[in-house]
Amino acid sequence: MKKSNFLLTVALISVSAACFTGCAFMSQNPKGTLTHSRFGQLPDGTPVELYTLRNSHGMEAQIMTYGGIVTSLKVPDKRGKLDDVVLGYDTLDAYLKSTPYFGALIGRYGNRIAKGQFSLDGVTYTLATNNGVNALHGGLKGFDKVVWTARPLPTANGPSLIMTYVSRNGEEGYPGNLLVTAVYSVTEDNALKVEFTATTDRKTVVNLTHHSYFNLRGSGDVLGHIVTINADKFTPVDSGLIPTGELRPVAGTPFDFTTPSAIGARIGQTQDEQIVLGQGYDHNWVLNKRGSELSLAAKVHEPMTGRTMEVWTTEPATQFYTGNFLDGTLVGKGGWTYQKRNGFCFEPQHYPDSPNHPAFPSTELKPDETYRNTIIYKFGAE
Repeated sequence: MKKSNFLLTVALISVSAACFTGCAFMSQNPKGTLTHSRFGQLPDGTPVELYTLRNSHGMEAQIMTYGGIVTSLKVPDKRGKLDDVVLGYDTLDAYLKSTPYFGALIGRYGNRIAKGQFSLDGVTYTLATNNGVNALHGGLKGFDKVVWTARPLPTANGPSLIMTYVSRNGEEGYPGNLLVTAVYSVTEDNALKVEFTATTDRKTVVNLTHHSYFNLRGSGDVLGHIVTINADKFTPVDSGLIPTGELRPVAGTPFDFTTPSAIGARIGQTQDEQIVLGQGYDHNWVLNKRGSELSLAAKVHEPMTGRTMEVWTTEPATQFYTGNFLDGTLVGKGGWTYQKRNGFCFEPQHYPDSPNHPAFPSTELKPDETYRNTIIYKFGAE
């Protein structure tokens, strides 16, 4: 994308979005509703808005403009009872104070980059480090900590919200002005769909994902959730949770979810070096797929409520994380104190530290290209 066209696109988005700022409204069609209200403001006075998307069956997602965060996601169980199945907080102030990326939109680079450095065309870029010596989830102020511009987007299959953000050249150390668009939809088949696109005016790296902590029971731990992952290999990590470069078969290890298995069935096998390093599951599974077609990455079933969640993605991998660092210090929605294993994450993405592993699928984005990434969390009951 030429720089002049890039800047013109940014300007048009800003003018369009201004029409919606500060205005309460309701959008309604036969396939759902979208409502909008003020959620609070940042210390500098920047307003933060909350959008509620609801389909005709009652499934509801609440998304705020700060961090593109999904603050609530209500889906039915086998009896039709709606529960909120994502962890988070009741107030904006709580998100600002401390959060392990609850419900957030993650970028520029989801997951870790070793020692906060990578090279492009012989130039070494030094990133903000926020995970020991490594860069994690975009840095000190990643996409999860900025206010996005949002507006309703009419669709034929339920309410949608389009959010945009311009990440300037040098932000958190990344090269290039990056224009990012995220479209959130609540569809008629009870799915939360997230569609990312991005363009740049300079060669850069991009790896976007979504970071909700799910609990399909709505409370308690997730050890009894039954998980299937469509992956025959995973990427082992070192003590800093950086991939070693190996693609290791899951067969015969606690990482084998090719057939349904409870999260808690093997997570306590502390003799496994990888489980010890991650303090549980915090690893990247290499999905069984070719190219960027939309395919099923994982399925989760919670036996008590009957709820199911399918994870569909165009990405080559998914990070599976089991809330290993929740430690009882965070008080969430309704006064729930979040403990270890109270939530799990499926974060479809490219491999961690890909810019430093030439053999991994590339995360490079050039000015004449468009980055695309679709993630679907589809809910049901059985």
